[in-house]
Amino acid sequence: MADKDFYEILGVQKNASDDEIKKSYRKLAMKYHPDRNKDDKESERKFKEVSAAYEILKDSEKRSAYDQYGHDAFRQGGMGGGQGFGDFGGGFSDIFEEFFGGGFGGQSRQRGPQRGNDLRYNMSVSLQEAYSGKKSQIRIPSYEGCDLCSATGSADKSGPSTCSTCGGQGKVRSTQGFFSIERPCPTCGGEGSSIKNPCLKCSGTGQVKKQKTISVTIPAGVDTGTRIRISGEGEPGQRGAGNGDLYIFVEVQKDKLFEREEENIFCQIPISVTTAILGGDVEVPTIEGKKARLNIPPGTQSETQFRLKGKGMSILRQTRRGDMYVEAKVEIPVNLNSKQKAILQEFEKEGGTSKKHSPKSQSFFSKLKEVLEDLT
Repeated sequence: MADKDFYEILGVQKNASDDEIKKSYRKLAMKYHPDRNKDDKESERKFKEVSAAYEILKDSEKRSAYDQYGHDAFRQGGMGGGQGFGDFGGGFSDIFEEFFGGGFGGQSRQRGPQRGNDLRYNMSVSLQEAYSGKKSQIRIPSYEGCDLCSATGSADKSGPSTCSTCGGQGKVRSTQGFFSIERPCPTCGGEGSSIKNPCLKCSGTGQVKKQKTISVTIPAGVDTGTRIRISGEGEPGQRGAGNGDLYIFVEVQKDKLFEREEENIFCQIPISVTTAILGGDVEVPTIEGKKARLNIPPGTQSETQFRLKGKGMSILRQTRRGDMYVEAKVEIPVNLNSKQKAILQEFEKEGGTSKKHSPKSQSFFSKLKEVLEDLT
């Protein structure tokens, strides 16, 4: 049976550009890759077929030879100088790193000891602590370098030695017919080195479990979702590799008195009817734990809002503060005695509740009158 044309295998024309060839190969390789087609011999055959075609056509010199001499250019004794086209493990394994994040089977081909894992710690703070910032000590489960082997992982502190199976490459090749398949080394797990005489305390990892206490500074102005990175306070890497980082995720608790909207603070305060009518000064609490004096003008209506500039929340990494907004809630007195009721009745007789003295009522009834006139 005649050899199948490489351009036909990839579904492209002979004058196709390098980008078109690469795009078609990626699409077909994704479709037929063994990881996506378990135990499918036909997909495996097509995968090898498109990979072989791409190995030739992606290389300008090989493609030129193929265009001129066909498959004979790559057979023993042909124009290819006696080299077959089967040994291309490094060629398309790099392509699959783009698809699957690693080599064949989705396995990473990284070598050497790896940096330690990052750690996450969730910290809950009060609104007042978010305003002022806080210093705290926290305990976190972690690992530290083994003191018995000086974090080398080996009992004699010599550290890892070059893997004899892969010669330090971290990968091995196996030949299947015309094809050479590259895989992570089974002896060293792709690291290129191994521990011959593991430390008894850490079992060759160079790490031991430990609870550690660290000091954490939460800056003023944090909000829920703020993430604080503490460099080098994560888990140590294997056999002396660098530490990971610690990330503090902040959650600000709800407050009983104040509500926060970004850098501004909102609160409600009750004021007496007489203060609302006659005016006066009231003291209001602030987020910093002090009190501020607020002037209530005569005739203040319920839900009137007052702004106290610069009395709001701290702003992260800034010196200025937000504002505080105080909403007045006029409190209606209850459990009046007979004398108090008589005073109010006299107030009523004197026209104290007439429209003249009740701007909201006057506005409401004016609008109601207009609505009724429109309906007639």
